Amino acid sequence: MRRVVCLGGGPAGLYAAILLRKALPSTRIEVYERNRPDDTFGWGVVFSDQTMGNFRTADLETHSAILSSLHHWDDIAIHIGGRQFVSGGHGFSGISRKRLLGLLQERAADVGVHQVFQHPVEDESSFADADLIIAADGVNSRTRTAHSAVFQPSIDVRKCRFIWLGTTQPFSAFTFAFERTAHGWFQIHAYQFSESLSTVIVETREETWAAHGLDTFSTAQSIAFCEQLFARYLGGHSLQSNANHLRGSAWLNFNHVACRHWHHGNAVLIGDAAHTAHFSIGSGTKLAMEDAISLVRHVTATADRDAALGAYQKERHVEVLKLQSAARNRMNWFENVARYAHLPAEQFAYSLLTGSQRIGHDNLKLRDPAFVESYEGWLAARDGAQCPSPPMFLPFKLRGMELSNRVVVSPMAQYCAQDGVPDDWHLVHYGHRATGGAGLVYTEMTCVSPEARITPGCTGLWNDGQRDAWRRIVEFVHRHSPAKICLQLGHAGRKGSTQRGWEKIDHPLPGGNWPLVAPSPLPYFEGISQPPSEMTRSDMDGIRDDFVRAARFGAQAGFDMIELHMAHGYLLASFLSPLTNRRRDEYGGGIDNRLRFPLEVLMSVRAEWPEDKPLSVRISATDWTDGGLRDDEVLVIVRAFRAAGMDLIDVSTGQTVPEQKPVYGRMWQTPYADAIRNELGVAVMAVGNIYEPDHVNSIIAAGRADLCAIARPHLANPAWTLAAAAAQGYEAQWWPKQYLSGKSQLERNLARAAQPVDPA
Repeated sequence: MRRVVCLGGGPAGLYAAILLRKALPSTRIEVYERNRPDDTFGWGVVFSDQTMGNFRTADLETHSAILSSLHHWDDIAIHIGGRQFVSGGHGFSGISRKRLLGLLQERAADVGVHQVFQHPVEDESSFADADLIIAADGVNSRTRTAHSAVFQPSIDVRKCRFIWLGTTQPFSAFTFAFERTAHGWFQIHAYQFSESLSTVIVETREETWAAHGLDTFSTAQSIAFCEQLFARYLGGHSLQSNANHLRGSAWLNFNHVACRHWHHGNAVLIGDAAHTAHFSIGSGTKLAMEDAISLVRHVTATADRDAALGAYQKERHVEVLKLQSAARNRMNWFENVARYAHLPAEQFAYSLLTGSQRIGHDNLKLRDPAFVESYEGWLAARDGAQCPSPPMFLPFKLRGMELSNRVVVSPMAQYCAQDGVPDDWHLVHYGHRATGGAGLVYTEMTCVSPEARITPGCTGLWNDGQRDAWRRIVEFVHRHSPAKICLQLGHAGRKGSTQRGWEKIDHPLPGGNWPLVAPSPLPYFEGISQPPSEMTRSDMDGIRDDFVRAARFGAQAGFDMIELHMAHGYLLASFLSPLTNRRRDEYGGGIDNRLRFPLEVLMSVRAEWPEDKPLSVRISATDWTDGGLRDDEVLVIVRAFRAAGMDLIDVSTGQTVPEQKPVYGRMWQTPYADAIRNELGVAVMAVGNIYEPDHVNSIIAAGRADLCAIARPHLANPAWTLAAAAAQGYEAQWWPKQYLSGKSQLERNLARAAQPVDPA
């Protein structure tokens, strides 16, 4: 390369220029910045210890210069309701953004980077001869906007307003403080970044901001408002702003930016031009500078520019998605403080600390064992446990059903019943998982009639023989374990008469199909699936009665709990979603109409089901596509179900339509469970890629759900819960007497593995 141009002289552009100049000393590296060298619109920048290690590897001189200017802290302090909670061991450092820019400018000058300030670049056409144009021009990137058809940005303007301020008040910990006003909650994110200065970001919901008239306030008036509201944390120190450099209000909305493509011709996006991460996770500058490290490594490794830029995007996209996911979780938490304000102060603080889902119970224990030990003691006392334990082993009660722990074996279809009758496979399957230590075991979706089945291999409960076969399984579970067992009932609707899960899933049988019904005559796969008939009122009466009959048989079989499957695009779910319910009568249209028939089924089953036994409903909390269920509609549904006698909401997502676009990841559906539980105060079960004991501990401890359903890990290891207890040293977990020798050996092996290895 002969010439590289960096558009933007922030940390991303300067750091990329430095690293490129070092790697390509004969290449002309130029930086063009629209502002003056000492202009900055932020106060402090936060780096983790891990990030500083990355900087050390990339450029020792820059690392050393930054290190000498860092202000380090380990503690996070949370203030809520007049109480303070402090957690240590978090290992972060702050530096003045102005100081960071100065250090990078000095380093860039030392290595021969050509820097031009007060030089706005309207477009990159004047640099057409450059081998590479690095667009580090920030969240409002002109380069990205000019080529939006190629970069395909998604810009999500978020729900809170924030103002970025500074103060001379020292903060010994990264401080979160919450104050309630007549119009809603305000919070501060405060941290010290030098010997004499701290950052204070004040944040609140847009509607709260407007209700206080802050949309009409000058910067000085806004500062006075914030000083008064957070006076107890400022110790008499004033707040300061550098917003005089900004156009318009000093209050901003955070823009969540994501781009499908990061490069086009000789131009490439880095930093906020390509992606943003909410400031509550403190990773924006980190991501930008690590983009620079990756970009330079790839473009200097090959002469094929396009291949290098493609490899850069592929590598960084993975890491950015992880951090953006964590940042989005944390951002959602702060956007919904009112959702969590009802929690006890102890749990509110724990929920904040783990709100990103990036820090879990184990990691928090590693950072601050005393904090977690104290919190586990508080949880045990609250839940009436005999002694402190990992949160997953806390007891839980619904109506007359008491569970020994919070682990649930999720419904998992086996597709091997004959005429709906569960056989010895099912006895072994459910019996083995019940003796594996879980507090609650679910059946697979058990169908209420022959026509309600998904596949010919689905279990059913429409006759005495099926009831008696299920009773045999239930009695085994009760006789040989303390586990409870839940009967999940459902009707496949338009997704029925299909092949088994290990065949061509969701596709129709090659022959022998039975007729299908649905709220609207829409096939699942257009042109492939069998079209269902639109249900009449007579059809509804018959199917409602089928559910009632199955519930009666379930009670006779001795099940401890019942669940109605209203998720995944099956019949009852098809009424709830506007994507699958196109009716024009009283069962279609608005959400109150769409939930009418599912609610009727629930009420009828509740009337049949024993009063002392709980009833659950599984829903899909989103359809993962435009035009599907809205968040507010989900809350309407859950409120109606609770009023009708539902005790637990089992929160899944999607599978309503084949064109869905879910966003997968660890515990990917838990935020939906969290929102429902903490908006409505209803008992909730979380499900979806929960596969480690730490996931369960974190979810339960934070109050994101009351139970955790675990599916595939239980297929691989029926004794998943027993192994988790042994790994955590929890000796009070029940084990089958026949397996106690295995328990002791497992515990010895785990203890041996935890010992340090003797190098000799």
